[in-house]
Order: sequence, then structure tokens, then C-alpha cells
Amino acid sequence: MTSALELRQVSKIYGSGPTEVDALSEVDVSVERGELVAIMGPSGSGKSTLLTIAGSLEEPTSGQVLVDGVDLATVSRSDRARMRRRSIGYVFQDFNLLPGLTALENVTLPLELDGIGAKAARARGLEAMEDLDVAEHADRYPDELSGGERQRVAIARAIVGKRGLLLADEPTGALDSVNGGAVMRLLRAATRRGVAGVVVTHEAQLASWADRVVFLRDGHVVDQTVAPPGPESLLAGDRR
Repeated sequence: MTSALELRQVSKIYGSGPTEVDALSEVDVSVERGELVAIMGPSGSGKSTLLTIAGSLEEPTSGQVLVDGVDLATVSRSDRARMRRRSIGYVFQDFNLLPGLTALENVTLPLELDGIGAKAARARGLEAMEDLDVAEHADRYPDELSGGERQRVAIARAIVGKRGLLLADEPTGALDSVNGGAVMRLLRAATRRGVAGVVVTHEAQLASWADRVVFLRDGHVVDQTVAPPGPESLLAGDRR
């Protein structure tokens, strides 16, 4: 079966000469449908670079990135943008919400850009916001929300619709432990629906919600391991 996401010998170099930085070096990572993978490593190890390349937000210097078996290097820029809108949900560290749109409008924007009617998009958006306990803020603007509320709105935007790949860069960074656990529970619920999830985190407790943990150091994958039983398995007896 084709992997939802596959990075083959992916390298990323920034700068040149004495300022050259190898952010990633010949990285191999694959993620299957229904699998949640956590990416861990020290600051500067290449975690966020891996995620932006996986989400087609930047291109690798060398290597291949395949989403649902499609090599992104063979896809036009407009088709990559369409793929990101339809198939890839992305949670940014800095939220990346549009300040001129309400929270709900931010959540529903990808759906409406994809041709879904405003009424249907609003219903789906409110459902995602209810799951994250921010539906009451639907008509507020981002600057009227706390950091934690903006984070949850950004996550709602990423999970709304029928995306098959969900990428999250420190999705619980602005949340307390209770809301952080709720976010990870939602990511696990998405994988039960067949979504492939990749989460960058520095917190071992949150990584324990994943099926597998990939460790990066200096741009290299130094280890991959099955995650130990996490909070969800203790509560439900099964992370799946």
C-alpha cells in the first residue's frame, strides 16, 4: 500500500560557502494512513524544516517527497497549492491566522476556497471548533483571543474537511496540560479515520500519544522507535 507521506533521502541546505547550513541530511521517513508519528530532537535539529518540506511549503535541496505516492517535484506550483488546500492540514507554531477574518472564517477559508458552500463550510467549521472548545469564539477576531484560543482555532482549521495528511508544529505549545491532552486526543481521533499525522514536539509525554517517534539530531535521523504506551492507552486500553 502507498504511504501517505514518504521522504526519500531528503536533504536541505541553507546558504552557501562559510554560511552553509545542512538543515536535513539524507532523511528517510514514511508515514502510513492511520499512523501518528512524533518528531523529536533538540533545537536546530531540523524538525520544523522536515515538516515544512513534508507539507510542500518549501522544496528540498535533494531527495524526493511523495504524498499519496505523488512526487511533489513533478507537480506544478498551482497543483501543489491545491494539494495543500485539499489534502494537507498544517498547524503552524505562530498560528498563521488571518487577522481580518473571524475565528470561524479562518477555519472555513480552506473549505470555501475549495468550492464548498458557505453554509456547509460554516457547519463543518463550527463542528471542528466545538471539538476544541472554541465555538463560542467563532465571531471573534484573532487579536481578541488568547494564545491558547488562537492555537485551538488554528488546529480546527487544520482538521476540518477531509484532509489525509495532518502536520503539526508544536501544536500544544500555547496550551496547558489539560488542553494539550485534548489536542492530542483529537489528533489520535483523526488517525482513526485514516488520516496520517506528523507532530513535532519537544515533550515526551505528548510524544507518547504517537505510534512511533522519530529522533533528529543535526539534520540526521538518529533513531526511530515505537512510542511507549501513552495517556490514551492508559484510559482506553488501546492507542488506536
